[in-house]
Amino acid sequence: MDKKTLYETSTKMESAGVDPAYVLGWQSGFLHNPKLEEQRVTEAYDAGYNDGLEGKTDGYSAWTQQ
Repeated sequence: MDKKTLYETSTKMESAGVDPAYVLGWQSGFLHNPKLEEQRVTEAYDAGYNDGLEGKTDGYSAWTQQ
């Protein structure tokens, strides 16, 4: 785990106005934390979690809130 990547990517996503569920999912996946309970998982969280697991730092643009 790279703390610098975690911090910089999280800050970049939050500044860009990315859906908070995506950010939380990405952070959880990046840290290899267990997923939320099934009833709490949203599409944004799931996408973020999968991107975080893969170490993607640029997949958040589709989740930017207008």
